[in-house]
Amino acid sequence: MKENKNTKKTWIQNGVFILLIITLYATGLHTEVIGFVQRGVLATGLMNPDIEEITHAKTPKSISNIIKADLNLKLMDSNGKITSLSDLKDKVIFLNYWATWCPPCIAEMPSISKLHKEMGNDVAFILLSFDKDFEKAKNFNKRKGYNLPIYTLIGNLPTMLQSSALPTTYIIDTDKNIVLTHKGMANYNTNEFKSFLENLK
Repeated sequence: MKENKNTKKTWIQNGVFILLIITLYATGLHTEVIGFVQRGVLATGLMNPDIEEITHAKTPKSISNIIKADLNLKLMDSNGKITSLSDLKDKVIFLNYWATWCPPCIAEMPSISKLHKEMGNDVAFILLSFDKDFEKAKNFNKRKGYNLPIYTLIGNLPTMLQSSALPTTYIIDTDKNIVLTHKGMANYNTNEFKSFLENLK
């Protein structure tokens, strides 16, 4: 009798768990829940780019490794205005690829938002949405209160800025050098990363 009770209890618990999973997927909330869990991983700092290993492109040792960015990348902002990366050539560029359906993208978004609030006047932030429906990205940005400069792609990505991973972040200095490429999520709101951006200006 006791075994039957335990079996019934297990079935109920499994049923509730399965129902919860189905509900999360049906409502689209699974992305944000997974992103929230992944934020705990970000807090460890294990996913962050290793800034110390990056040799700045202006040093003679790394001249042969310089990758110049093609800034002829056409974008449309959330207000429908068409712009290009070339309009930002005098600023350090923080270029981030993301989508609302990507949990790691959702996980790193709060750190990018905080970094943008602090350094948005000195660094050009371009958050390029890979959502098929740009309205979904705009609504997400507004609902979360991030107020981040989000864009959608017009045309094709230049070869050196193509990535099969989401999220991907490129840092481009004022000499058009790609000084950092980071595939995967990261916590960008760190003193180390802020100093790195400051030194590129």
